[in-house]
Amino acid sequence: MRTTDLLSRVAKPVAVAALVAAAVLVAPAANASTGITAADVHPAAATFTELPSGTVSVDSAGDGTPAGAVAWYKAHLGSTGWQGYCEKAAENAYGTTGVWASANAHWNGASPKHTSGTPPLGSFVYWNISAYGHVGIADGSGGFYASSVNGAIGHGSSTSYFSNYRGWTPAAVPHQ
Repeated sequence: MRTTDLLSRVAKPVAVAALVAAAVLVAPAANASTGITAADVHPAAATFTELPSGTVSVDSAGDGTPAGAVAWYKAHLGSTGWQGYCEKAAENAYGTTGVWASANAHWNGASPKHTSGTPPLGSFVYWNISAYGHVGIADGSGGFYASSVNGAIGHGSSTSYFSNYRGWTPAAVPHQ
């Protein structure tokens, strides 16, 4: 057996064992100072309790609600981290990601579509301004939050801020 064959057979299991050992040392069962628990590091170790319907408050950014989506954008005002990723930002605002490949795909796949009227709070607003389109979240007063507003996540007071406004689709956690 060649040395390289032996090395490749031994190196992989040794590397995996080293990673496991490091994870055990770095991730204690509970860390009072950070609030990290074993369940955070290894979700299978957790016990989850489903809450009865109607007991969940809707005050958190990215919690899947229209108000939460707007709160997410407000919390990220001025961020340039989503430049070129407007669809990802819109999905993140609803607590999800990876549903639609682009704003155009979202517009084409979502329904019902509205091309007039004031978009309600949290609804998706769309523009046809590039090969991928553009999407943001309505503020409920005729304006919106989106990436690419003065080069960052920002607020536009009107959907006419960008050219080629397409319309809006209802507020909902993105899904196909």
